[in-house]
Amino acid sequence: MNLQSDDFELFDLPRRFAQDREAIDARWKALQRAAHPDRFAAQGEAARRLAMQWSVRINEARQRLTDPLRRATYLCELAGVPVRAEDNTAMPADFLMQQMAWREALDEAGSLAELDALGTQVQAARDETLAALRGAIDDAQDMPRAAALVRRLMFIERFARERAERRHALAEEALATAARQ
Repeated sequence: MNLQSDDFELFDLPRRFAQDREAIDARWKALQRAAHPDRFAAQGEAARRLAMQWSVRINEARQRLTDPLRRATYLCELAGVPVRAEDNTAMPADFLMQQMAWREALDEAGSLAELDALGTQVQAARDETLAALRGAIDDAQDMPRAAALVRRLMFIERFARERAERRHALAEEALATAARQ
């Protein structure tokens, strides 16, 4: 094991978007057992500190590998194609129109059923984008396209969080109203 290995090397996985979550979790457990600081207690403080660094590195790698958005971003960066989400917000017109329609629907939603229907649309767009990412990264090795899809997925994920927060607030309101009656 090398602290400088990329996450895929560290977890002994192929460098691709599609990954087996069970394989990641099994490898994570094995790596954590091997690097657990208690195993190095007899070797002194320096060995324990190094083991702690390994443990942190292993956990960070697992977080990147298990999160599709972070994994896709990481793969783009490894290929030398940074996502540049902070300074490249260009999106196709149809996607921007979809975003505006979703925002309007979110603003106008007055029931949990309406928010759930919107959630279904957002989940479908997320699934479609994840499939497109698999194709761009694993099949076509088209990393500029993958970077654009990562930016799209970032928008979708952010909107999904906002919708979930709105749904939670609306559900809380409904409970409070029911409790008062």
